[in-house]
Amino acid sequence: MTSRISHLAVIDPRARLAPDVMVGPFCVVGPQVTLGAGCRLDSHVSLTGHCTIGERNRFWPGCVIGGEPQDKSYHDGATRVEIGNGNQFREGVTVNRGADKEDGCTRIGNNNLLMANSHVAHNCHVFNDTILVNGVLLGGHVHVQDRAIVSGNTVVHHFSTIGTLAFVSGGCRVPHDIPPFMLAAGSDNPEIRTVNLVGMRRAGMSDDAIRLIKQAYRLLYREHKALDAVRAQFCAELDGRLPIELMTLLNFVETQRRGKMGRGREAVRMKDAHQPVSEAA
Repeated sequence: MTSRISHLAVIDPRARLAPDVMVGPFCVVGPQVTLGAGCRLDSHVSLTGHCTIGERNRFWPGCVIGGEPQDKSYHDGATRVEIGNGNQFREGVTVNRGADKEDGCTRIGNNNLLMANSHVAHNCHVFNDTILVNGVLLGGHVHVQDRAIVSGNTVVHHFSTIGTLAFVSGGCRVPHDIPPFMLAAGSDNPEIRTVNLVGMRRAGMSDDAIRLIKQAYRLLYREHKALDAVRAQFCAELDGRLPIELMTLLNFVETQRRGKMGRGREAVRMKDAHQPVSEAA
């Protein structure tokens, strides 16, 4: 193992590293860090706090993972970061561990690409196969669901959700949820402009499912029909057998509209804001 770890790195003896982990010069690994097989730290990477990292993750120079949350309510709570497998953290990426809210955890799933200088704040959950382009900033408690793409220099408001296979264009300020399969654009308060056709095709969605998503987009965002009416129309046309993709979209929109400020997860804020991690977990 010593041949894979630079003599210029500082690794706490209590850290747990798989035998084949590679650690470059000037990296710092704290005592509560666990690194799985095949991980690579290039140089000047800092892993701190209670941080559990799976296999085959690569960290380019300047990453800081597991730092304290940028939240005034945080006072040395037992919070953590959990990272899955096969992720890429490009230069200057920062991922803060959870604050003493919800379950006290910031989560990164599998096979995500976090490009240079992107930031994942406390209590966020980045699912699987997502892309955060250069300079993306996620506020606290943001969820980015599977295969979503958030383009460069976009700022996502805390408690917002970016839905499955959604695409957010560059330079946006996103103050609300973006539904699954939709493409949002506009520098301030982006609007749903169309469906993410390229993303759906790349994901292998069937032509029928794509056709139904396009139809739902037209009914909801062009004709502005009521959600109950749209659901009833599809149930009548499909004899109540709605495909999973369509159900995902309609259920997401329903949750979003029940929430506040266009954010379905706003209900979490007051429920868990003052609840200790030991009780919320």
